[in-house]
Amino acid sequence: MKKSTYLLLLTLFAPFFAFAQEAQGLDQKINAFFEPIANAIAGVVFYSIPLGEVSLPIVLIVLILGATYFTVYFGFPNFTKFGLAVNVVRGKYDSLAGDPSEDEKDTSSEVLDDNIITVDGDNPDTIRVEGHHGEVTAFQALTAALSATVGLGNIAGVAIAIAIGGPGATLWMILAGILGMASKFTECTLGVKYREIGPDGTVYGGPMYYLKKGLAEKGLAGLGKVFAVFYAIMLIGGSFGGGNMFQANQAAAQFTSLIGSDSTMAGTIFGIVVAVLVAIVIIGGIKRIGKVAERIVPLMVGIYVTAALVILIMNFSLIPAAFGEIFNGAFTGAGITGGFVGVLIQGFKRAAFSNEAGVGSASVAHSAVKTKYPASEGIVALLEPFIDTVLVCTMTALVIVIFNMNGQFAYGDVVNDEVLMTATNARIGGVNLTSAAFNSAIPGFSYVLTIAVILFAFSTMLSWSYYGLQAWKFLFGRSSAADITYKVIFCLFIIIGAASSMGAVVLFSDAMVFAMIFPNMIGLVFLAPIVKKEVAKYMAAIRSGKLDA
Repeated sequence: MKKSTYLLLLTLFAPFFAFAQEAQGLDQKINAFFEPIANAIAGVVFYSIPLGEVSLPIVLIVLILGATYFTVYFGFPNFTKFGLAVNVVRGKYDSLAGDPSEDEKDTSSEVLDDNIITVDGDNPDTIRVEGHHGEVTAFQALTAALSATVGLGNIAGVAIAIAIGGPGATLWMILAGILGMASKFTECTLGVKYREIGPDGTVYGGPMYYLKKGLAEKGLAGLGKVFAVFYAIMLIGGSFGGGNMFQANQAAAQFTSLIGSDSTMAGTIFGIVVAVLVAIVIIGGIKRIGKVAERIVPLMVGIYVTAALVILIMNFSLIPAAFGEIFNGAFTGAGITGGFVGVLIQGFKRAAFSNEAGVGSASVAHSAVKTKYPASEGIVALLEPFIDTVLVCTMTALVIVIFNMNGQFAYGDVVNDEVLMTATNARIGGVNLTSAAFNSAIPGFSYVLTIAVILFAFSTMLSWSYYGLQAWKFLFGRSSAADITYKVIFCLFIIIGAASSMGAVVLFSDAMVFAMIFPNMIGLVFLAPIVKKEVAKYMAAIRSGKLDA
């Protein structure tokens, strides 16, 4: 990175170090600002149908019906294409990747700004060989997307779901993850299909592009433009909320809890440090994000999953009872507001926030893959909800359910997403609840978990910064000025999130992320036949015998 860039970062963040000294009470000020905004947006996004004691958000109906439709329409790809997905990731069909044909190259009328940021003469937002059809490998694209999905949604989100919905929410999270595999497969295939490659080789992709271009092909150009713009706005909001503030908030909560401080100043300083580190990486573009992600993601998932497995092995005799509570709670909803429906809502809601299937955001990262067959990346992408929700979220849930078998807290007794601990008479929630569960089985593990949480949050922020940047450039152009403006704003939101309290952050994050589902899922239904054609083309190429199969 150039010295001038470091100087710019120092100039931008220096005032916040001084401001941190006066940060007491900052969380209340931030909440006072964000809470009415979050409530207003959430009121629209989560407009619900009354069902007894609870209401079923229409957005969840759209999510569930859409995922079920794609599962059936594509012949249950969540099962039939699973083995193929593993083979693609491990490089069995790498001979499929190649330069694009002429009709696949960028046809965008937009021209990039001449002032392109370069590192050693290379544009960091493209691969070294400029103009190649894609920027990162299938594995890098998967890990970059996983770094946005396998994150604090798996740690803090699962804790919130179980605290509110009880053990039964776990079963509905698993089902949401399985169904979500088909949604992720659909949207990531389209992400590659309709991506644009700029004159310098930079790849631009995501729902903004397949909604605009794909629906135009269907004779719905006006609707496509409206959906694309709305989606881009919500994606930017989602990058600031769920992909940024929530991550910073929960990482700061775990860190300040570890050092024994509940000071807002400590959270603010933590946010400043993380913001500087994120800035250093994201200015390097998708290549640097991909390289960092492919190292961090396996490490952090390895640390977290290993600890969860150790705890489950230590409590092996309790696992059947834990699953019993999960299955019983899923259908009875005992002690939970809204009963069965209340539990189902929490399971699907937190699963969607965690794996983002149907949200469309992951297609932005997958669009940058090196391939000329869109379906190949859609097939790779279906692994994400399985890894994220079916595996990691289930492990977290089992640890928490086993932890609570001796009555550490009451399911459903929640205030601001926090439960009352019987031993300390203090309310905790999110990442701190998961930390307490892990620490009870492995004393001192909270220190290791803090590192994992920070890595989870860091990698998630990296990928979501890329998602938001793509949406920002879609709306405001692809100049270097637009690039830097977004990245600076994104980093400032890290500081705001770290200094905020959890309630307003969760509400704002949920509202932004779920708002993206409406245009995305509607567009996916219209474009599903195109995905089916792309799958047929890819499978024919595999059967042709020209590949190293």
